[in-house]
Amino acid sequence: MSIGAYDRLNHSEEEKRAIALTRAAELRKRISDYTDKKDYIKTGFDMQDRVRENRESLLRHFSATEEDWKDWRWHMAHRITGAELLKEIFHLSEGRCREIKMVGNLYRWAISPYYASLMDPGAEEDAIMLQSVPSVEELDESGYSDPMAEEYTSPAPCITRRYPDRLIINVTNQCAMYCRHCQRRRNIGENDRHQPRGSMVAALDYIRKNREIRDVLITGGDALLLDDRRIDWLLGELDSIDHVEIKRIGTRAIVTMPQRITQELCDVLKKHPPVFINTQFNHPREITPESKLACDMLVGAGVVLGNQAVLLRGINNDPLVMKKLNQELLKIRVRPYYIFHAKQVKGTGHFITSVEEGLAIIEKLRGYTSGLAVPTYIINAPNGYGKTPLLPQYLIGRESGKVKIRTWENRILECAMEPS
Repeated sequence: MSIGAYDRLNHSEEEKRAIALTRAAELRKRISDYTDKKDYIKTGFDMQDRVRENRESLLRHFSATEEDWKDWRWHMAHRITGAELLKEIFHLSEGRCREIKMVGNLYRWAISPYYASLMDPGAEEDAIMLQSVPSVEELDESGYSDPMAEEYTSPAPCITRRYPDRLIINVTNQCAMYCRHCQRRRNIGENDRHQPRGSMVAALDYIRKNREIRDVLITGGDALLLDDRRIDWLLGELDSIDHVEIKRIGTRAIVTMPQRITQELCDVLKKHPPVFINTQFNHPREITPESKLACDMLVGAGVVLGNQAVLLRGINNDPLVMKKLNQELLKIRVRPYYIFHAKQVKGTGHFITSVEEGLAIIEKLRGYTSGLAVPTYIINAPNGYGKTPLLPQYLIGRESGKVKIRTWENRILECAMEPS
């Protein structure tokens, strides 16, 4: 029965309450699949015993202290780049080590000690290891080195421009960890390098000359791997351009090396509002006490936080996992912003899901959880033509001032919503 039908009936207060209780029971049943299983979908908070054990093993190996562990520069200097250390700490087999070395001959890899501490090799298809440890499946080179044609959308040094009023400044190829699904793995090379100051100056000059640019995204690599002084200088230069309204920073350091979020960095960011930071949590296991602290500090500095997850086969292509991720993100004040369909990058085909899986996830979020926990599902158009949102079909038809809609519960309803 529709609400309009209820309006035309003369129910007593007791009858109205009975109808409401029946509806509440129906709603409770609709999310029973999630409520029955959500406690089995572990977050990083739930895995702290395992994380502590891993951390102690890593500290012993490096003859390091808890104070060292708190220092992001220590993590950068001690990134894991050898299969033998993974074998020692996580008891990988000889065969797995041979595969890692084989892939390493083709694609560079590195893992921060912090991110390594989140691993659980005993778990089937561990979401942390899948994102960080090379897999023999990367040797399948189907796909493209530059699927978004960034080399053809760069009108000035460091810049990628795909939209009318905003652009990217690419400031570094350096990351705390080289994600196995990285869209820019072609830029990693064998050496870490920040863009030279002269190239950044040229990028800023381009922005100054193009007054329609109101939104600048600083990314890489990982933009927060610039030192504080360089970040302060770059944000200050953008502040001096009167038509630049907002600055955005792209970083996965919050996830892979939250120690980078220092009070000194927060003091810099606080000087240059408005600053928006988008990060990339892909699984609830990445939400830990350390990453929460990093988010708390950034929010305290006035930064607005968003998340851009990548839909990855075997990691998060499950509506219940994605719901848990997005709900946990809201608890640490990170707004789910996008779910990106994985791009056709060489060596990453084993991560790619079907579009139907992405749409099914949105179907199981919209209406089933807070609107704040429902990101936009995005496919990046080939050749740099930008983000294209995909939605389930909710509008069924329209005529004579009425629309026919499909609700989140698959109810087909006709609504008088338009002028006749």
